[in-house]
Amino acid sequence: MKDLTRRCKDADLKHVWHPFTQHRYWDEAEIIVIERGDGPYLIDTEGRKYLDGVSSLWVNAHGHRNPEIDDAVRGQLASIAHSTFLGLSNVPASLLAEELCAIAPSGLSRVFFSDSGAEAVEIALKMAFQYCRQNGRSSRKSFLALGDAYHGDTIGAVSLGGIATFHAIFEPLLFQVVRVPAPFCYHCPYGMTGIESCGRECFAALEKAFAESGDELAAAVIEPRIQGAAGMIVHPPGYLRLMADLCKKCGVLLIADEVATGFGRTGGLFSCEGEGVSPDLMCLGKGITGGYLPLSATLTSEEVYQGFLGDIDEARAFYHGHSYTGNQLSAAAARANLAIFRRPETMAGIRTATKVLAEGLKRFEELDIVGNVRQLGLMAGIELVTDRSSRIAFDPSHRIGHKVVLSAREKGAILRPLGDVIVLMPPLCVEKPFLDSLIAIAYNSVREVSRELNV
Repeated sequence: MKDLTRRCKDADLKHVWHPFTQHRYWDEAEIIVIERGDGPYLIDTEGRKYLDGVSSLWVNAHGHRNPEIDDAVRGQLASIAHSTFLGLSNVPASLLAEELCAIAPSGLSRVFFSDSGAEAVEIALKMAFQYCRQNGRSSRKSFLALGDAYHGDTIGAVSLGGIATFHAIFEPLLFQVVRVPAPFCYHCPYGMTGIESCGRECFAALEKAFAESGDELAAAVIEPRIQGAAGMIVHPPGYLRLMADLCKKCGVLLIADEVATGFGRTGGLFSCEGEGVSPDLMCLGKGITGGYLPLSATLTSEEVYQGFLGDIDEARAFYHGHSYTGNQLSAAAARANLAIFRRPETMAGIRTATKVLAEGLKRFEELDIVGNVRQLGLMAGIELVTDRSSRIAFDPSHRIGHKVVLSAREKGAILRPLGDVIVLMPPLCVEKPFLDSLIAIAYNSVREVSRELNV
């Protein structure tokens, strides 16, 4: 296997450009070449096993090589791998659409398939804009988004984005949005330092934005209840509900980006359910196929769908599509994934794992460089700071989060930081021994880096 490892590493160094990676430093650490998966484990070409601590970038639900999803994909291969969805339908995609609408928040009745979460968001933006343009709301041309937002890497999604590291360089290409500061309690944009001083300023800021710009907005876009790539920012209870109410009051469409939060990640099937919110459009991706194949979906209300109907010469159709829209292999995997979610024991297991994770995270509060621990369901972030009382961040050049990740890798777990926020997002199928091991590795890795800093 060493020959295979060497060949893959050489090919990678010579030809591959990795996402979100500064390749100047790429070969400073050992390049891990994954060859296989088994349940919650990743296995490299040398046979070493690693706990998949971030669900292969938040997508894996029921473990690698899940027998039921494996069988569904194999079974579909016996029929057909792909045919166009333009002008044709197919068996697994049409049935998947029916099944998605059956489990989605009330009022969502139409499904537009695509290939990635960013595309699902891009589609939602275009749908909302076009719907307003051709249904008596042509003055509504703007979108509202939160600070520190991340909705994907296509240009429309980047326009919504509010993370300067990712998005600032593309500013000349982007459309302007109405931006509201993220309701980030740990780094409160209004200077509040605790619950006792909180006057719900973030709620007031949202209300002010709608009061000033509500007549101009086509839609408001939000990751429901937690902003993932921003550093696991958990919103205060009621914030999503307030946005939904303001949208309804002002005639603004609500777009829920559930790409990261959907399919069990936050404890319920969809994060919107946590505050009883039914959006006008909902974007799905990542866990939709259980982490098997690229697929995403934009769900809409019947009202939005009806707004695109008309005669040919009116040009009201939604002129958007992708080569692999409604791909049969992806749809077959997604249907098998949904079948697993329909079992009561699946959601019960997620609730149990959530409690185990919450209990395990308490340990991190004793480490001096841990400023804040945040969790919603099986999404957790551990923020590292130079000083707990001042909440001052480390200099990015010190790459503290990266050092923790390398330490965890040596101990047998794959993690990925968001700057100096260490993310724990295990597969949903996780059992207590696995979760205990993952928490222990993350804890020991943070402690090890802390000791090296003499903190």
